[in-house]
Amino acid sequence: MVCDRCRAVVRRVLDAQGMAVKHVDLGEVELEREPDPAQLEGARALLEAEGFELVDSREAAMIALIKAAIVKLVHHSEVGGGRLKLSEHLSDALHHEYSGLSALFSQVEGITIEQYFLLQRLERVKELIKYDELTLSEIADRTGFSSVAHLSAQFKKLTGMTPSTFKAMGLGRTPLDQVGG
Repeated sequence: MVCDRCRAVVRRVLDAQGMAVKHVDLGEVELEREPDPAQLEGARALLEAEGFELVDSREAAMIALIKAAIVKLVHHSEVGGGRLKLSEHLSDALHHEYSGLSALFSQVEGITIEQYFLLQRLERVKELIKYDELTLSEIADRTGFSSVAHLSAQFKKLTGMTPSTFKAMGLGRTPLDQVGG
């Protein structure tokens, strides 16, 4: 879940199943009480119909939390500024050693956390380019790239085109839940 609309859909689905929702945030839901199996299966079916996945295993739940923390960091805060250290941010946010998070993520997703973080940052760059309100220098700073040259090199490496070409072609972004595979 990466937006208010997504959270509203999840809340509506869970309410429809008679589940008292305490809290809905990026990638997680807290319920007032444990759902019964029928409620859980009903919620699973309705969520899947809406394009969401109900995560059961501890490993899948941790992957979802890692992704949600990265999406929140990249798309709902200012990444630039202090040039944060991703490993420290995730360890603090998820209360786990980064080495364990990194190994799990790579094993399950087939890419590193750093690659996923870069892909999310590039989606944010695409979004900011589409808004056409900031210079490329401001976009680079806001998304944590050291320079326009660094941003442009990463953008071209991963998309096959420069940011200017992307802008000129009027291309769209990848939905955030489809980034990284």
